[in-house]
Amino acid sequence: MKDKIVKAMTTLFGYGMMVCLFAGGLSFFGYLAALLIGGETATGICKFIYKQYLPVVFVITSSLILLGLVRMYLCGETAFSAGKGKKNKN
Repeated sequence: MKDKIVKAMTTLFGYGMMVCLFAGGLSFFGYLAALLIGGETATGICKFIYKQYLPVVFVITSSLILLGLVRMYLCGETAFSAGKGKKNKN
């Protein structure tokens, strides 16, 4: 049962982070479009990205990081530690 939960968490974490990285990259294109358009429209685009779009991406990304940490705890893995951790079986 634990293995199925860990596998589901791994899949959700992987795909979720991929989507969040893509969503963060999309903000670059929004800022680029604002730079090319200029004026009040550019200000509106930048405000939308900064105040409405990115906070949602940050919250989702933080939630996925928590999921990844719980997954690591369930697997008994350690990262960035001085001691030897459990080796990844993949």
